[in-house]
Amino acid sequence: MTHVRREPDENLERLLRRFRRKLQESGSLRAYRRARFFVSKGEQRREKQRRAARRLLQRQRRLKERMAR
Repeated sequence: MTHVRREPDENLERLLRRFRRKLQESGSLRAYRRARFFVSKGEQRREKQRRAARRLLQRQRRLKERMAR
């Protein structure tokens, strides 16, 4: 569980912004959203492969951009 303490002169908007940032960094919101629905082991594996392929393409694209400079 993510906690933030309010600083003495901190307004609510800034406190909420800090809370959201900590929530993003912890990854707990992403885990919650992922766990809302049942996903079979096979589908998890396929999704993992799709993400890996996308990461590889992005890395290759960035490398090409660097080489072109």
